[in-house]
Amino acid sequence: MIKTVTVGLLLNMLVSTPLPAFAEEGTTTTIQAGTAAQTTQKAVKIPSVESLGLNLKSAVLIEPTTGEVLLSMNADEALPPASMTKMMTEYLVAEAVKTGQLSWDQKVIVGENASKQVGSRIFLAENDEHTVEELYIAMAVGSANDATVALAELVSGSELEFVELMNQTAQKMGMKTAYFVNSTGLDKADMPKKYRSTDKKENVMSAMDAAILAKHIVTDHPDFNRFTTVQSYKFRERDTAPMINFNWMLEANKNIQNFKAYAYEGLDGLKTGHTARAKYCFAGTAVRDGMRLISVVMGADTEPHRFTETKKVLDFGFNNFEIKQVVAPKTVIAGNETVPVLKGKSKEVSVVTDEAVSFIVPKGTTSPEIKTTVEINDPATLVAPIEQSAKVGKVTYSYQVEGMSDVQQKTVNLITAEEAEKAGWFSLFLRAIGDFFGDLFTGIKNLF
Repeated sequence: MIKTVTVGLLLNMLVSTPLPAFAEEGTTTTIQAGTAAQTTQKAVKIPSVESLGLNLKSAVLIEPTTGEVLLSMNADEALPPASMTKMMTEYLVAEAVKTGQLSWDQKVIVGENASKQVGSRIFLAENDEHTVEELYIAMAVGSANDATVALAELVSGSELEFVELMNQTAQKMGMKTAYFVNSTGLDKADMPKKYRSTDKKENVMSAMDAAILAKHIVTDHPDFNRFTTVQSYKFRERDTAPMINFNWMLEANKNIQNFKAYAYEGLDGLKTGHTARAKYCFAGTAVRDGMRLISVVMGADTEPHRFTETKKVLDFGFNNFEIKQVVAPKTVIAGNETVPVLKGKSKEVSVVTDEAVSFIVPKGTTSPEIKTTVEINDPATLVAPIEQSAKVGKVTYSYQVEGMSDVQQKTVNLITAEEAEKAGWFSLFLRAIGDFFGDLFTGIKNLF
């Protein structure tokens, strides 16, 4: 049973009346079908991407909880990602720790492949011994290729086997263009010849795929910034100087003379990248007023420009959008306040939604028009006794920002607001007699 209605949620009245968007948990509110109220407050006018004057090959900006794409410039083109490739290595190592396959204090013995890496590195020698956490910080902060390969080999036995896992994971995440040939992002020609794959492909990943990968990092491993916010790290006591985080935009850099011009409020990650083919890339993420955004820029012409262009992209998001809770948990859907119950003391039971729903909206939006589709379980399955909070259907909410092609959707469960107790045998007997004679009289009446 499916029913669709258009709901005008009166967000302009939130301060003075207890509407769904800000109802306290534990209370019940009702969404009424109707038309959005007219208000004097208007949402901000969203500027065009072209007006930002981005000097990049591609860029994208997403909000990770809704998946809404707020800005897109050539975002689906597969490009060399350089060391942004390491985000997949970071994700898989963190997953291995999360599942118990590895531990942060586990010792790692460095192999030949890791010791022969070039580019950004911490000059690991074969048979060196370091912990997973030490190597992970070197990878996240100093983009160390040798530390990255050592971790890849620890997870899968060899870097090539780890690359298979990287590509499988990319497919599962829905990354459409990503293809990896190593764990680091180096061009194949820069890998030790003995450890290269036989195919002729190179690492590629679109800005959108990089954003999807970053989304999984921040949502599946919310402690990611324990590593990405480290400003400097001395890998060995004998090292003359610590490695410095390549991410100039860290908020903590606001007091560092060389970086304070680039420091960005709320920014706590994620990964830089640079090769001659890729130019300068950066997957950044920042949180303000409870909203996290993920930006990816690819193909900047200089190292400083990847950060100044990222600032333009993130400012576009934070200046023009906000997240609003448009439906509270335990909301009653008008027209679907109850569902029928078979063999119950009562013939119906009250139902409500189980979760809150939030969408990203243009700043100043007071009456987002939400489309609501209700689907009730097969009535034949709704037989008493039914416990309180039992799932009896689902509600899908849809919202589209004017001028954007993406439709935000979230589906929540419709659950019983109370227990539906089973009726006694005598009550059921009397009800059956009543139904029998009711049907009989209806049939006779229809004869005349």
